[in-house]
Amino acid sequence: MARVALLCPDLLFGSKVEGALRAAGHEVVSSTDGADAVVVDLTAEEIDPMALEHDVPSVGFYPHVDVDTRRRALEAGYDVVVPRSRMARETVAVVEGALAR
Repeated sequence: MARVALLCPDLLFGSKVEGALRAAGHEVVSSTDGADAVVVDLTAEEIDPMALEHDVPSVGFYPHVDVDTRRRALEAGYDVVVPRSRMARETVAVVEGALAR
């Protein structure tokens, strides 16, 4: 399976995403070094998600009401950008879909 970098400072939501990915057989790491994909909380203040350089499939998630963040993430080169609610429901499908691109 894939090595997925998860950049999500929200510990509760991050642990949910991590748990789903691990249950599907993926290795979850906190650094983009050597990752096969990156999953990013687009509202994270600890990092600048729009300036994050990635040369692997990338998934960003955002609050569904924040369409400006979605637009900026797509302009920044994210492969898949989904509302946080969809990320919660379909974590594995979203990440594996990005990996398959």
